[in-house]
Amino acid sequence: MSTKYKNPPLVEAVCEFRLTPETQWDLTIPGLLYEKLKKEFPIKEQKMIQEVKINEGPNGLQQQIITSDRLLFFTKDRKMLIQVGSRLLIINVLKPYPHWEGFKPRIELAWQSLQEVVNVQGLDHIELHYINNIELNEQNVEINEYFEFYPFIGEKLPKQTISFIAGAELPFANGRDIGRITLTRNIYSKVENKMVFILDLGYFLAKKSEVPMSGVLNWIEEAHSYVEEIFEGCIKDKLRALWR
Repeated sequence: MSTKYKNPPLVEAVCEFRLTPETQWDLTIPGLLYEKLKKEFPIKEQKMIQEVKINEGPNGLQQQIITSDRLLFFTKDRKMLIQVGSRLLIINVLKPYPHWEGFKPRIELAWQSLQEVVNVQGLDHIELHYINNIELNEQNVEINEYFEFYPFIGEKLPKQTISFIAGAELPFANGRDIGRITLTRNIYSKVENKMVFILDLGYFLAKKSEVPMSGVLNWIEEAHSYVEEIFEGCIKDKLRALWR
C-alpha cells in the first residue's frame, strides 16, 4: 500500500461515491461520462450487479437483494476500471497497485468528469477501501508476531485457529469519519504450504454534511493518509520485512 514497500500485499483499491437522491440522474449520464473518460478508459462493458442491502423494518433487520445495471470503463490492460450506476461512481485499481501517485489522479479525473455532466447536490457516501492479501510461508504461525490487530483468544482455549474473523470500527477526524478494520484467515486459498490472511480496510465519511462538494478531493487525500496510518497500525516489523 505504501510507496516504501517494493512488494505491497494490496490486491484491490476502491474509491466509491454515492450521490444523494436530490441529485438529478438520467440514462444519458453514463454515456456522457464515457465520452470524457474514454481516452484513459477506452474499453466499455455493461454488467448486471447484485448488492445486498440491510434495512431496519418493523420486524427488525431485513435483507434485500438489489439488482442494478452498471456501465464499466476499463483501461487497455484492464488493471483499472470505473463503474457507473444510478447516482454511483466507483474507481477500482487492481494488482499491481500503482501506489497513491497512480491511483489519486484517476479518482480526480473521474470525480471532476462527473461534476461536468451532473449537478451533484450532495454525497450519501464516500469511501476508500483497500483489500490486502497477506501470505506467510508457514502453515502454523503465532499471529501476534506479525499483526498488531488480531483476535484475542483466552488462556483456556486452543491457541491454534482453523479460521477467524476480527473486526472493529474506529472514529477519526473528531468523529467525522470511521475507519473499519477486518482481518480474516483465508482457508479457501489455493496457495499450498502457506497461511493466507485478508486485511480489509475501509475508511468512510460518517457525517455527510461535514464535507462540501468543493472539499471532496481534500477529504480523499486526508482519508488516504488515515488509511495508511491504520494499515501501519495493524502490522508489525516482521511482516513489513517481507515486502521490502
